[in-house]
Amino acid sequence: MPTTDTTSPAPTTDPDGRLDRELAGIDALGLAVPSAPNRAKAIWSSAWPKLLAIGIFVGAWQVVVWSHWKDPYILPGPVATFRSLVDNRATLARAAIDTLQRGALGFAIATVIGSIVGLAVAQSRVLRSGVGSMITGLQTMPSIAWFPLAIVLFHLSIWAVLFVVILGAAPSIANGLLTGIDNIPPILLRAGRVLGATGWSALRHVILPAAMPSFVGGLKQGWAFAWRSLLAGELIGAVAGTHALGQVLDADRSFSDYTGMMAAMVTIFIVGVVMDAAVFGQLDRFVRRRHGLIDTAT
Repeated sequence: MPTTDTTSPAPTTDPDGRLDRELAGIDALGLAVPSAPNRAKAIWSSAWPKLLAIGIFVGAWQVVVWSHWKDPYILPGPVATFRSLVDNRATLARAAIDTLQRGALGFAIATVIGSIVGLAVAQSRVLRSGVGSMITGLQTMPSIAWFPLAIVLFHLSIWAVLFVVILGAAPSIANGLLTGIDNIPPILLRAGRVLGATGWSALRHVILPAAMPSFVGGLKQGWAFAWRSLLAGELIGAVAGTHALGQVLDADRSFSDYTGMMAAMVTIFIVGVVMDAAVFGQLDRFVRRRHGLIDTAT
């Protein structure tokens, strides 16, 4: 009696191999996720575009100098400027610290005021209708326009500069928080209410965490306004008897030390880049990672 071979393959029901490809894809899901790149590679990946941009800028600067559009003593080149920066590094470092301390104080006060105003406007229809557009109006005003009033009110003192710094930064911070709250998905708010989050609990555990990415953007923009306002005040002499970056810049211009003036400008630029990378960039990355907006496997 003939025997039946039970080991023979079943009839093919997937002639084009589609099922095999799909199953292979499912199997691949179980593979280990590739490890994140090492720290040195990550640092280099982040740094080389910035270095390339700086190189292009410095090269364009040198080409303008070579064109003899202005005499070299009026428009010094990168080499002379960086040599002056190194020679006067102690003076410029002290001036930068003095300016940063004043800026940090004004920005801290602006953050408190802007956060309170943003929360109040977001939670009250009456305030939103009354002062919502005024916040944007204040944000669009040039900082220099506030200095005549600041000098009249506070004379030549640190409070005159802080007054302008706060008015420059607080509206941006308030708008950042307000935008973040306005763009919270309604499903999050409904889920919070279902779980019993109301009042202060909803604000702490639902509203503020969801609005945090936009709020950090407002903080970053607020610092930019604060920094520009501060340097403008130091340039026009609104702070008497101090040694700050704006005053170094104006003094070099007055004494026709254009190389020193360019070195002070480079210092101001470096401070801005460092603040963005070391403070606001890290804060932004931390918040986005907490919200799952960054793929940690890449």
